[in-house]
Order: sequence, then structure tokens, then C-alpha cells
Amino acid sequence: MTYVVIESCIKCKLMDCVEVCPVDCFYEGVNMLVIHPDECIDCGVCEPECPVEAILPDSEGDLDQWLKLNAEYAEKWPNITRKGEAPADSDDFRDVAGKFEKYFSPDPGDSG
Repeated sequence: MTYVVIESCIKCKLMDCVEVCPVDCFYEGVNMLVIHPDECIDCGVCEPECPVEAILPDSEGDLDQWLKLNAEYAEKWPNITRKGEAPADSDDFRDVAGKFEKYFSPDPGDSG
């Protein structure tokens, strides 16, 4: 099992999870984070830290597409080990549906 970041993170990217990760397995895109599945030690400390419930164990439901996305972009995006600034408009996107189709960006975040 590993933990994965899902659609809820897109355009919210609050980064509370980054500070508690003991193995620094988060990677930063321009508008979301991902978890490297080969680095995650399945400790679960990040899951309750996410205010938008964007982190789930990959064993919960049908998360195959998110596991693949996390694995792919963890190889492309820079590692992030400290909480950064959340987007100024993150609250506006908390409950928006269909964020992946509308807002996902393959571009790396600012940490790299």
C-alpha cells in the first residue's frame, strides 16, 4: 500500500502534509502535489493533515489513475520538503468538481 494525492489537491495545494512526512516523498507541481509511491513508507501521518482530504491510501476505492499520475509526476517534478505558500485563491477551489479536467497542469512547481 502507498498513499496517493487525488484531485482535491488541484488548485488548493495547501502543503500541510509536507511538514509531517518523515521520508520527504512529496513532489510539487505548479498547482498540486504528488507522492512518490516507491518512497512512501505507508505511515499515514500525511492523510489527516490535509484539510481538503486529498490524500488517500491506494487501497481505498478505485485510485489506479491517481496512483499512475502520482508515480509519473513524482519522477518529473521537484521534491518538496517544506511547506510553502498556498495559492491565494485556494479557498475558491475547495469544492469545485472536475478539477483534473479543468485545471491540472503538468508543469513543475517552484521548489525546483
